[in-house]
Amino acid sequence: MDLFQKCFQFTQADEIRDAGLYPYFRPIATEQDTEVIIGGKRLLMLGSNSYLGLTNHPRVKEAAKAAIKKYGTGCAGSRFLNGTLDLHLQLEEELGEFLGKEAVLLYSTGFQANLGIISGLVEKGEYAVTDKSDHASILEGCKLSMGETKRFRHNDMGSLRRVLERLPVDVGKLIIVDGVYSMEGDIAPVPEIVELARQYNARVMVDDAHGLGVLGETGAGTSEYFGVTQDVDIIMGTFSKSLASLGGFAASCGEVIEYLKHHSRPLIFSASISPPNTAAALEALKILREEPERRGWLWRNTRILHDGFKSLGFNIGTSQTPVIPVYVGDVLKVFQMCMMLHEEGVFVNPVVPPGVPPGRSLIRVSCMATHTPEQMNFALEKFEKVGKALGLI
Repeated sequence: MDLFQKCFQFTQADEIRDAGLYPYFRPIATEQDTEVIIGGKRLLMLGSNSYLGLTNHPRVKEAAKAAIKKYGTGCAGSRFLNGTLDLHLQLEEELGEFLGKEAVLLYSTGFQANLGIISGLVEKGEYAVTDKSDHASILEGCKLSMGETKRFRHNDMGSLRRVLERLPVDVGKLIIVDGVYSMEGDIAPVPEIVELARQYNARVMVDDAHGLGVLGETGAGTSEYFGVTQDVDIIMGTFSKSLASLGGFAASCGEVIEYLKHHSRPLIFSASISPPNTAAALEALKILREEPERRGWLWRNTRILHDGFKSLGFNIGTSQTPVIPVYVGDVLKVFQMCMMLHEEGVFVNPVVPPGVPPGRSLIRVSCMATHTPEQMNFALEKFEKVGKALGLI
């Protein structure tokens, strides 16, 4: 059979387009801000991961411009060879100090960070132990490793214990969880995970892509939120959410970072994070630390949406964060709801299988620090209108 046969037979996207319900790849013609313009129409952006609203901050943009002026637009090589800048080292140092970790290593994307950390550390005869709701990049990192993957039920510590009990005590084990789950919006019980790791001779890695800048007294993420920074062995994060850029990182003890520098193939064989992206993330980190009030604004908006959705009768599951799933269940209704909200002036993200389990399709809502209460109330009015029209509430 022709390799391309499956491509020629793929018609689902066209069928959804023909029905006027295709919600993907909508071209945004403005900056990623609280409002965006798509096809000449202004929409309230409730689908962005820019939790602190820094992607359009003047200081962040100026830092990126200054980096281009000094370093050019790219590094033309990997960190391992010719692609390490003093700017990379500065960001690694400041991130390490902020997160409370000895050393940090930058990757070109968050996805590559998970690929590189997991595949670099988990070898043949060792185990990666993952939550069933972990991000796709974690699963791909496990596949790329030579070790075996074991999964436990989402945030179920009894399930995790049973998995660990079945593994040999004297082999390497890495428990990997999201700090904040990107679809459910709930938080991993990291202290309980750390305690189980101690009992069963395992290490702990937290993917804090959606926790950095959101949780913790200073915004340092899930580990800080629970007060277990020193007990979490590896903190992974991204720059594409709160830090208004593109890239990822691993934060750990010096020995682990040194090992990854020389064994992590996605690092060694990929071009470095670009100068403007590095400078933008560094400046965003400075603003995060200087302006704690942004987290206050973010949580104000989060409370408005949480309370509003619940009072309207929507099911938002166990969300505890600015990531808010509005559960719909039926795939077709998710697409209908997404496009009806688009027509009403609200941009949201539809999430259907395999992104979520069958029957758990949802509208993913996420708010930003720079949204106003008036914008939050506007969104709730539109959700009420569309929800009633679809018979959801």
